[in-house]
Amino acid sequence: MVYYILRSYKFSQDPIFILDRIKNKRYCFFLDSSLYSENLGRYSILSFEPFFILQSKDRYSLYYLRRLLNRYKFSIKNISLPFLGGVVGFLSYDLGFAFEEKLSKSIPDDLNIPDCFFGFYSSGIIIDRLFSKLYIFSLGLPEKNYFAAKTRAEENFKKIEKILASTSSKKRNLSIPEKKEELLLISNFTKQQYIEAVKKAKDYIRKGDIYQVNLSQRFEVISKKSAFEVYSKLRRLSPSFYSGYLDGMDFQIISSSPEEFLRVRKDFVVTRPMKGTRPRAKDKKVDAYFKKQLLESKKDKAELIMIVDLERNDLGKVCRYHSIKVEKLRVLEKYRTVFQTTSTIRGSLHPDRDRIDLLRACFPGGSITGCPKLRSMQIIEELETRRRSIYTGALGYLSFTGDMHLNILIRTILKKGNRFYFNTGGGIVADSIPEKEYSETLIKAKAMLEALK
Repeated sequence: MVYYILRSYKFSQDPIFILDRIKNKRYCFFLDSSLYSENLGRYSILSFEPFFILQSKDRYSLYYLRRLLNRYKFSIKNISLPFLGGVVGFLSYDLGFAFEEKLSKSIPDDLNIPDCFFGFYSSGIIIDRLFSKLYIFSLGLPEKNYFAAKTRAEENFKKIEKILASTSSKKRNLSIPEKKEELLLISNFTKQQYIEAVKKAKDYIRKGDIYQVNLSQRFEVISKKSAFEVYSKLRRLSPSFYSGYLDGMDFQIISSSPEEFLRVRKDFVVTRPMKGTRPRAKDKKVDAYFKKQLLESKKDKAELIMIVDLERNDLGKVCRYHSIKVEKLRVLEKYRTVFQTTSTIRGSLHPDRDRIDLLRACFPGGSITGCPKLRSMQIIEELETRRRSIYTGALGYLSFTGDMHLNILIRTILKKGNRFYFNTGGGIVADSIPEKEYSETLIKAKAMLEALK
């Protein structure tokens, strides 16, 4: 039995003020439901100072992760919270190359970020937006001796209590200085080069190699801004259900992702691929026009349905026979800067499979590779000129109690030193218009560029 402390409090603040208080602590993170609806974005989680860090570029990364998770596995009855200790971190897109012999890397790695990075956290804060509650949890892990575990849990609990007390007593303004600086935006593609890459992708589609491929361009900005400053502005400009901030010490991840990759509760699995984008407009008539255009687009509908079939196939490798259902085929979601269309697919894990098997079967997500997945990844490697690194990987948690929740790392900025990197892309299909595909990458970049200005 794991020694733990769990207490709840009423809470009505914006949790960004808590992140402000812990932002300088080692390996702090914030899994942030900055956008909330009745069914999505209910919980936010914060913590810092993990007792262990796993980072690897090894093809066996997921198996190391499974072995360590099994070491700290436990269960608590009658508690419905999704996370009471576990690992929080990310898998980079490039880790997908380690799983398949048919895939080989040709683009050099200029960022040198781990492909697998997880901190092991035994204490933290959970915020339930539905009931306006805050929970502090603290486990005795990794201690095995009862008295050592009790002491550790109590010390970490008091540390978090002290931080929350200082947060509630401070004035409601963030410690962010205003900085004005000229920004130089660099891309790995010119407009014409991106258009030519789209044309090459369409040639592969015409030849029958693929049905669809996701093609992205990478932007780079040099800035003295802090990661916290950029994240605070990005979540204000572009709130999202699956936002996140992670400090890896040598780098920081700043994400306002709207896409859910995988959610596991007990043996219940959900994935929500996203395809189809249109900009939002301040003028209501123009806004309604873009919404109607997306909903009536045969191209965007076909693109999403292709990915639904791919995701059903991936889930079928590890889920119970006949358990996979498309709950919602195509639903419009509204965000501050864009409209998106999303599907929801559910299944139940087979008794002989676990969440690591699920990751191995589904990673990287089909919505950001293409169909079929392996050939699409080969074409991405040929046409893109920079490693994707974290872009289109996954960020989130795997709890010690068995649950898992990961986003897809889109609408995401990587900070390393004084440089900020982010990619934007779109799905290329047979009737894609290259100039419009290029414009879509700029629409998706809007909020991130604004946050960096």
